[in-house]
Amino acid sequence: QVQLVESGGGLVQAGGSLRLSCAASGRTFSTSPMGWFRQAPGKERESVATITSSGAKTYVADSVKGRVAISRDNAKNTVYLQMNSLKAEDTAVYYCAAAPRSSMWPFASANTYSYWGQGTQVTVSS
Repeated sequence: QVQLVESGGGLVQAGGSLRLSCAASGRTFSTSPMGWFRQAPGKERESVATITSSGAKTYVADSVKGRVAISRDNAKNTVYLQMNSLKAEDTAVYYCAAAPRSSMWPFASANTYSYWGQGTQVTVSS
């Protein structure tokens, strides 16, 4: 069982930055691929970025490439999403999720994930 708690969302002006954190409980965090997803009103949940269990490989969606970085600290059971040059279209609820150890790279499908956080709202004002 893994519990995930996101934090760091909020209201920011276009062009600003935010760092989201996701704190995980449970013994399996260090072996779990992790992902960040987002869902805007009226839209489907979409992948933002994913990371392997060791942190050696990351995937970033084309829609945010060059503006977003995912990282993790397994000693702290935490995964991060650094977002820069934010745009109004980045407004969404952001979720972190944990995938089974055996998941196939790049873990971009929401169906891959077994555990989800409650989400944190990011609002970008233009």
